[in-house]
Amino acid sequence: MLDLRILSNALETKDSNLHSLKVAYLGPPGTFTEQAAINCYPLATLKPYSSIPDTAKAVLKNEVDLAVCPIENSLQGAVTDTLDALLHQEGLHIRGEFALQIEHTLMAKPGTTIKEIQIIYSHPQALAQCRQYLSTLGHIELAAALSTAGAVQQVLSSDTPSGAIAPIRAAELYGATVLKQGIQDDNNNYTRFVTLAKTDSPQSGNDLTSIAISFSEDRAGQLSFVLNEFADRGINLTKIESRPTRLGLGKYYFLMDFEGHRENEEIAKLLTTISEQASLMKIFGSYPRMA
Repeated sequence: MLDLRILSNALETKDSNLHSLKVAYLGPPGTFTEQAAINCYPLATLKPYSSIPDTAKAVLKNEVDLAVCPIENSLQGAVTDTLDALLHQEGLHIRGEFALQIEHTLMAKPGTTIKEIQIIYSHPQALAQCRQYLSTLGHIELAAALSTAGAVQQVLSSDTPSGAIAPIRAAELYGATVLKQGIQDDNNNYTRFVTLAKTDSPQSGNDLTSIAISFSEDRAGQLSFVLNEFADRGINLTKIESRPTRLGLGKYYFLMDFEGHRENEEIAKLLTTISEQASLMKIFGSYPRMA
């Protein structure tokens, strides 16, 4: 079930006609990201890209207006490719968020049975989300694919009896046979997606702001000081996680989501205080939050 409470005006482009919007997504057609993009932007022109970094870069290259990227899964946590794109590609901003319920389906080339399968392909996140079911199949080899839909294409072109884990739409698109639906470890399986653009969103009255900070010196209490700023101002911090800075072991960015819009006076004061304490602060954007 897709939560469409994203941003009603999607993006103020030069041409506000939604038919003219170009939206990048992790392809090929048949991925969960494509399904999310279709449901959110049914009138847009969708453009598939082979990786999440390339999907994000398409915005910066002016090839598209928006990019839809997964950022977090309720079972497996962060989608690091999207976090790294925000951290290391300058000029990207989060413009909206929404969630898609994930149901994984095992499929194969027509005529192949589950007992015949020797190898199963899928995106690493999908394989991890189906670990319990896969363990019941015995010693079947698992192989990572760039996307769930790409896994289906690999299976259909392989001479080895193989299967793919993908959205059921991929079976319909490519002519694969559905062997078993709903093989995810937990039915409470949702992926949070973000819309990336060159600008974030105006205030809606119910917003989140996402930032990243890092410290040049390793001193006791640095992060605690920042966290106390949220508590002292009564601002709800909804998520915090870390990512390597790529500058050496023990060097991290701290990524934070919190309630409020960066243009709000109290939030603006908070950001100023944090920027004075951190050696680096990057504002990913403010955007309407899911209800």
